[in-house]
Amino acid sequence: MKILFVLECANRPTNGTTATCNRFAHELRKKGHEVRTIGCIAKEGDIEPHYYEPVPHFCFPFFEGLIQKEGFNFVRCHPKYLIESIKWADIVHVLLPMKFGNVARLLAEAYGKPVTTAFHLQPQNITSAIRMGHLYFINHLIYVGFRRYFYRAVRRIHCPSQMIANQLALHRYNHNQCEIISNGVVKFFYRIDAKKPEEFKDKFVITMSGRLASEKRQDLIIKAVAHSKYNRDIQLILCGQGPSEKRYRRLEKRLGVANPIQIKFRGAEELREILSYTDLYVHASDFEIEGISCLEAIACGAVPVISDSKLSAANNFALTPESIFKHGRWKSLMQRIEWMIEHEEERKKLSPQYESLGKEYGLAKMVDKMEAFLLGSIEDQQKGIDLPTLYPSRKDAKRKKKLFKMLVDAGSISQEEADRVLNAR
Repeated sequence: MKILFVLECANRPTNGTTATCNRFAHELRKKGHEVRTIGCIAKEGDIEPHYYEPVPHFCFPFFEGLIQKEGFNFVRCHPKYLIESIKWADIVHVLLPMKFGNVARLLAEAYGKPVTTAFHLQPQNITSAIRMGHLYFINHLIYVGFRRYFYRAVRRIHCPSQMIANQLALHRYNHNQCEIISNGVVKFFYRIDAKKPEEFKDKFVITMSGRLASEKRQDLIIKAVAHSKYNRDIQLILCGQGPSEKRYRRLEKRLGVANPIQIKFRGAEELREILSYTDLYVHASDFEIEGISCLEAIACGAVPVISDSKLSAANNFALTPESIFKHGRWKSLMQRIEWMIEHEEERKKLSPQYESLGKEYGLAKMVDKMEAFLLGSIEDQQKGIDLPTLYPSRKDAKRKKKLFKMLVDAGSISQEEADRVLNAR
């Protein structure tokens, strides 16, 4: 197969969706498929060899600073940047329901190429940035907007967890076929023989990895540690970067955390080492489509304590009640942390059990499922199941005409080709 991944922020390696895209692309290439990615122009360094000519960045008025802090970027959506890659591909996989992905979808439809998609962007990831993550009505409107704008036109959706598939059913994505495929843990993450640094040797090390953002709730961990009777015995490590770092630093000082919190983005090797000597991994997120960082920690043998939020899929990884705390409640988290400190033998017995669980989510298994997912869409297209859309929109016909006019005006295709493609379907 010639597979095209469409992702605006493909140049942001710290973004979770980008990491997922790159991992699947790499593994699918190992299985003999040609996989290319198209997205925003690289910010620094060399262009990835399997990257189509990068698309210019679009600076979003007024909100660009916030968007950058959230690890995202938008791109120029002129179809001339997509036409070559669409013609090349056997199948187009759009990772986010943005304008760039929708333009790719329309062009792929026009050229008779099957389109699949994924649901990696939880509405709460957007609303949490403006402190509205818990407002059901606002989040519901975003689900509806996503469906009407993009998902109504693509049958097959890759869902990283059962939780998000349930949410789509709740918000009436009735025409879609959801395939539950974990984003998978790369082989790199496994327990290694790592010793604690000298300055941590007498400390109980608690770690959380992930973007420093309000919905990830690292603030709960800071509060739980600061108020714990074991405050002086705990070393907290937050692996990541994001817009909330300054706020967490202020919170650390205000609450009087005894040992300075280590806050820093860590490369894969350093992260694996930290997770291997970590005494307890805390995953405090209120909203999480899967929680791949939690899986990576588990695969390294770290025993987790996870939020019980109904909108976080990560709590499905908990093997005992002691690994769950009430979401948003720092006192509940503090009690779990203190239980883990006081019951060292029980915690050590849990470690190999979690390590085995992490292996069940190995990336190799998930790539096999993704391959079947993509091949199934090609077969559906050949049978005419997905064409032209699940339920066509009148606007789509107008949009396609506009896109092909732009392509002709830009000299990307001839008028004859535009007429032939538009009249063929």
